Amino acid sequence: MAETSIARYVREGEKFEIIVRPDPALEYKLGKRADLSKVLVSDDVYSDSGKGTKPPAEKLQKAFGTSDHAEVARIIMEKGELNLTTEQRRKMTEEKRRRIVTIISQTYVDPKTHLPHPPLRVEQAMKDARAQVEPQRGAEEQVPAVVDKIRGIIALKSENVRLEVVVPAQFASKSYAVLKSAGTLSGEEWRSDGSLKAILEIPAASRPGVIDRLGSATRGSASVEVAK
Repeated sequence: MAETSIARYVREGEKFEIIVRPDPALEYKLGKRADLSKVLVSDDVYSDSGKGTKPPAEKLQKAFGTSDHAEVARIIMEKGELNLTTEQRRKMTEEKRRRIVTIISQTYVDPKTHLPHPPLRVEQAMKDARAQVEPQRGAEEQVPAVVDKIRGIIALKSENVRLEVVVPAQFASKSYAVLKSAGTLSGEEWRSDGSLKAILEIPAASRPGVIDRLGSATRGSASVEVAK
């Protein structure tokens, strides 16, 4: 039999389960698939799939507002928890770990040097601190807990820097998109010669990367200084 998994939803103390195909089910949970037809092994809804016990229609009606199995399955998939296979869990955990490392490296700095910690240093600190990564939780929402965990190993400070950026006219339009995606723009001034002057507020740790992006967009002609 092909590998299967369980999607589970608990409502008002009652447990409801459906049997699903692991990879299509994960794609559905991640928003990469909209059709449930390839996700479900069957339309059956269980109170305990291991024992094969099924809830009566009135329990489904009370919990979901419908006893239609297809609609119940959709709700379970969207609101419930998917049991991941070992390989899925490993891959998702590693993806979330990399994303958390990137966020910390781009958002926090060493308070002594005001420079970002290299990703490898952050990753090693996470290993040393045994910081846990949850595969089914967003990376962004896990960052604060990870930062608290690794602060005993590396010093971290979240701070922003305000940069005064001047871009020549021929690169102004292209650079504007870079600036908008990099941080918060204020004091925009489109000059009579077509050039752009603006104040950009960004996490201090992302400064080198932003300067590199502006350099590429303007062929090194942009002026970037710390705003007074």
